[in-house]
Amino acid sequence: MTGSHQGKASTPAPLTGSAAPCWVNLMTRDLGAAQEFYGTVLGWTFRPGKLGQEFSVARRGDVPVAGIGAVATAYRVAVAWTPYFSVPDADAAASRIRERSGTVAVGPMALGKGRGALAADRDGAVFGIWERTEPATSPPAPDGHSHAWLRLHTRNAFDAAIFYGQVLDWASGRPGGCEVSYEGDEVIVECDGRRLFRISSGAVEAAPDPLVRPHWQVHFPVTDVAATVATAREHGGSLVEQRVLAQGAEATLLDPDGGLFTVTDVPGLAADGPG
Repeated sequence: MTGSHQGKASTPAPLTGSAAPCWVNLMTRDLGAAQEFYGTVLGWTFRPGKLGQEFSVARRGDVPVAGIGAVATAYRVAVAWTPYFSVPDADAAASRIRERSGTVAVGPMALGKGRGALAADRDGAVFGIWERTEPATSPPAPDGHSHAWLRLHTRNAFDAAIFYGQVLDWASGRPGGCEVSYEGDEVIVECDGRRLFRISSGAVEAAPDPLVRPHWQVHFPVTDVAATVATAREHGGSLVEQRVLAQGAEATLLDPDGGLFTVTDVPGLAADGPG
């Protein structure tokens, strides 16, 4: 880990493409309804996934931006957006999760062009790990452009950074490794000099409010937050919280099935499309 973050702010790390450090996936109950909602609200198109008829891949242009699987009922998990982090060895990463008092709920098992597992950290925030076993065929996100970014809301940011750093083998010195620094009261994680996610303290374990419980929050870039909120409401979504930031705005929404996500128009995450 390093000290306070200094110098010019880095660009966001892309979450898609052959060299992506992670991926985001929606676990929902109704694939068709989810595609209709996110296609309208975020301007995505969809292609069938290779995991069966209950899976699809959301795309912006030719670039994959997220996965959607109607598996919440089958896996007995909550409807939620979940990040999956790239690891060189899924079995070894799963062992490290258990050794550090985390939980591995599903897997490791075959998942697309690799092997993955669904897990939770020791405070209960759900995440996944994924090991690529076949070459990538999709194009990466354009330079300087991110289709999503992440924030972990947890009880203790420093403690969480240690957990994920050990599980995901940050600061290993290998190409593509991640570095941890500090900005205010948040932990910042960067991969190859590009910002991947923030870790913020303040969540309370087992709190009834999903915004207060430890959780990973997925942010999607849009060009107009107010317009996106209006479109989401028109199509069955609901507004949870809206905030004005120093560099833009963001709003946290629930999709019609209860999936929590955030949209933002902060510069550096610009997106094309109707949002």
